[in-house]
Amino acid sequence: MNPLKMQGHLFLASLGKKMLRPGGKQATERIIEHLDLNENSTVLEVAPNMGTTAIQLVKTYGCKVYGVDIHGPSLEKATANVRAAGLEDNIVLQMGDARKLPFENETFDAVINEAMLTMLPDKDKETALQEYYRVLKPGGKLGTHDVTLKMPPPEGIMNRFWKMLNMMAKPLSVTEWQQLYATVPFEKSAVFTGNMSLLSLDGLIRDEGWKGAIAILENASRSDETSSRFLDMASFFYENTDIFGYCTVHSVK
Repeated sequence: MNPLKMQGHLFLASLGKKMLRPGGKQATERIIEHLDLNENSTVLEVAPNMGTTAIQLVKTYGCKVYGVDIHGPSLEKATANVRAAGLEDNIVLQMGDARKLPFENETFDAVINEAMLTMLPDKDKETALQEYYRVLKPGGKLGTHDVTLKMPPPEGIMNRFWKMLNMMAKPLSVTEWQQLYATVPFEKSAVFTGNMSLLSLDGLIRDEGWKGAIAILENASRSDETSSRFLDMASFFYENTDIFGYCTVHSVK
């Protein structure tokens, strides 16, 4: 596929970026801490992308992870990464839709979903959350990680955002995220926010390490087209740090 026609997260993955989350590794770690996992935990990750987080969970806690993704090529890449890590017995990946999960009620101790709800229309966001609630055991925990709007965007900014990502993603304000989660009968939900770090230099180094960050920049510079798109994405978020941030939501059934 032409890198210039890929959706934003797939374009960054094609450059070698492994952490494709708006708040980076620090926000992911906050979610994982909330999930309170151990070797007996059964975890569902929705949209595991390349399997980076699933592999981390198994290596750290020895838990069982199931992953579902609607995007076939991402699922193939995640499967290859799981196989390379030798974790096929602990990580089960399959095609699946967040809005209609292929699991029985009350199956999982924890559900994790990062940088995906933003991509869904508002009604589908609610449907997905209802599904996460359904498959969680009583007392089970949900952790999500998404883009948030710190303030109403000026006219034209969202059109630039959609064009840059090649998709009609719909980030919400913190108040809107809170209202969304209030439609699902979680016992409690807490929202945490921070600055977007996806493509900042310090974020790249923190998430990917020096070698990984350098490799991404080298891959981006291989053609004028990929370099231009990467720089456009990085500069867009840098110029609009007062508008775009991230939020993690920690919920308990």
